[in-house]
Amino acid sequence: MQAASTRAAPEARAASCRRARACANVALKIAYPVVILAFWRFGSPRFIGLALLVLLWLQRWVGAGSMAALLAKLTRLEWAAALAMSGLSAAIAVTDSEALLRAYPIVVNIAMLVAFGATLCNGGPSMIERFARMRRPNLDERTVRYTRRVTQAWCAFFSLNVCASTASMIWGSRAFWALYNGAVTYLLIGVLIAAEIAWRHAFVLREKTR
Repeated sequence: MQAASTRAAPEARAASCRRARACANVALKIAYPVVILAFWRFGSPRFIGLALLVLLWLQRWVGAGSMAALLAKLTRLEWAAALAMSGLSAAIAVTDSEALLRAYPIVVNIAMLVAFGATLCNGGPSMIERFARMRRPNLDERTVRYTRRVTQAWCAFFSLNVCASTASMIWGSRAFWALYNGAVTYLLIGVLIAAEIAWRHAFVLREKTR
């Protein structure tokens, strides 16, 4: 009985740690649009730049488990994206430039477009296929083709969002820029995710059960 209790304690701690990490990951993802929206009403570009820099590496560290694990997992492409966003965040903090801050969402969308697009060009699994295999390692060929099309849809979304973020940077007021990049973009992401889930359950999964 005591041995079973001894074994259960580490498992309980590990489960608690996973839950805490998952909650922290969600909180950090929500923090990004909150920081962008905060610029509309409070603070200066300098403080927002510092906050973005901290959030960038906290998000990666929480997902990796430790800083050493994070650095070991980063590919060359991920290093380039992380350094580009880190450099821009640092430049915003140093210069207190609103123009550089307005460019930040463009860099984020370009980084996402390159990351997703690269998986379509290197002959390996697409980005969405990688996500899907985390839950179901064995995917049939039809599902692999479907995940590739979903990855292409995300690439189209990021491409359009680069254009929209650029337009908001050039022609939008501070309020419009903050609202689009801190709220509208995330509503659109939610709509796209919901639409994909609805399509998958209405057509893809139904056809597989026939």
